[in-house]
Amino acid sequence: MELIEMMRRRRSVRKYTGERVSEEQLELILQAGLLSASSKASRPWEFIVVREKKMLTEMSDCRVGAAKMLAGADCAIVVVGDEQKGDVWIEDCAVAMANMHLMADSLGLGSCWIQGRLREAADGSSTEDYLRKLLGFPENYRLEAILSVGVPENHGAPYELETLSMSKVHRETF
Repeated sequence: MELIEMMRRRRSVRKYTGERVSEEQLELILQAGLLSASSKASRPWEFIVVREKKMLTEMSDCRVGAAKMLAGADCAIVVVGDEQKGDVWIEDCAVAMANMHLMADSLGLGSCWIQGRLREAADGSSTEDYLRKLLGFPENYRLEAILSVGVPENHGAPYELETLSMSKVHRETF
């Protein structure tokens, strides 16, 4: 499949069937993240894979009104970045998230990007502090986002290239 076709097909999926994501599929998703570009090849990211249902349910309260799909996902990949590895760890982690999001869709799986950085948990703490308490990542690692992954209950139609807002593209000057 051509890359543009993969991008057209990629949709955020929040409802899952409960079927298992295979270890082979999960491995490919993680490899896609690890292959991501990063500033000065610093690779500041670490991925925490969570498959335990009890933990996924607890994690579903990490964001006010925006992470409930974790309770129904087969797994989640929490992306944290070592802020000591450079000033663009946020961008580097975002690229890794995007690669994994695309790979999941290309494998016929559903995934959803759950923003974590600068967000609040249901208990009033930050999403980062909430997840740090659950998952135990060190203080110098900062939360970027969580990717929920599962077999999709349904999948939206691909985007149509003709509907893209080309007015957002400026040439030479704004």
